[in-house]
Amino acid sequence: MGVVPPHHDPACWGCGDNPDGIHLPQPTEEGIERYEAVVIFGERHQAGPGIVHGGLVAAALDEACGLLATWHRFPAVTARIFVRYRRPVLINHELALASWVTDSRGRRVHVDAKLRDGDEVVAEARGAFVHVPLDHFLATPEGRAAGEAWRKRLHRNED
Repeated sequence: MGVVPPHHDPACWGCGDNPDGIHLPQPTEEGIERYEAVVIFGERHQAGPGIVHGGLVAAALDEACGLLATWHRFPAVTARIFVRYRRPVLINHELALASWVTDSRGRRVHVDAKLRDGDEVVAEARGAFVHVPLDHFLATPEGRAAGEAWRKRLHRNED
């Protein structure tokens, strides 16, 4: 059996093709300890006029941490995340998103992240992620369908 590389579903709000998503690039190598991306929130991400909804800021930080945790130790899911908002995040601004592993032992991976507008940190997060078996993702019909598609793809590559 081949190795299933880290991945997310194409419909993922954070890194997939979801039209309402933020389309973060997926890392390209396993075992990494740092992730960086650029994100621009648009009007569809707005709460107050010109300001990104705080829940979506938290989701973007969680996605940056989760992508890193998953590529650091595949697969991993969020166990908890704490978000600190330093100032409103503006729509239509190019923002720098970075996450880095702060600790990794046993099944746990701890990851911190910052969202910057220029030199200013506008939000930050500290998260704990748990390495889970692939079966974790087979609990839903969509998960089972994705698992079957991966199984077929891997089997085809072995021929």
